[in-house]
Amino acid sequence: MSVPSFVPSPASSPASGAPSLSASAAAPTQADLLAFVRRVAADTRLIDSLPLDPEGRTWVRLEGPGGSEAWLIGWPPGTGTGWHDHADSLGAFLTARGELTEHSLAARLPTDGWKTLELTDGVDRVRRLPAGRGRSFGHHHVHEVLNASVTEHAVSVHAYYPPLPRIRRFSRTGQVLRLEQVERPEDWQ
Repeated sequence: MSVPSFVPSPASSPASGAPSLSASAAAPTQADLLAFVRRVAADTRLIDSLPLDPEGRTWVRLEGPGGSEAWLIGWPPGTGTGWHDHADSLGAFLTARGELTEHSLAARLPTDGWKTLELTDGVDRVRRLPAGRGRSFGHHHVHEVLNASVTEHAVSVHAYYPPLPRIRRFSRTGQVLRLEQVERPEDWQ
């Protein structure tokens, strides 16, 4: 699945009451991004405004703090992202409704120059993120996010800084991780 195209939303305009912060001199930190997604997730009017599709994920781009890229994403039952990273961006996400599961790797992968890696035992992490729970992460965080429910939609809020320069997509078979594709913003237009 490719990254959604950038879709401006009337729901994210300052007049709609959606949380936004003006760009500041300092770049937002992981804590700033997590605080932002927490505030947005608390805006029930905004969360309720996201159109949900039973077949695929839906999304609306939001104005994030300090020039960050932010998204409100709807997850139908059984959908997920597949394994990926966000390159040099810091990030945070929080479940606003439903529950998401994050599978991640507690290992720093080389940033470039490889196609296949064998992962060592003990690097896998699993987090259940019910409504109100989220997390932040640093550069090159490799994960997949899933809505494991068979009946309920989930909605989440995500923020990245700097705006995503690229996303690497991976496949995984057992302990073998393979780089499948590198996407850049021009691929998402």
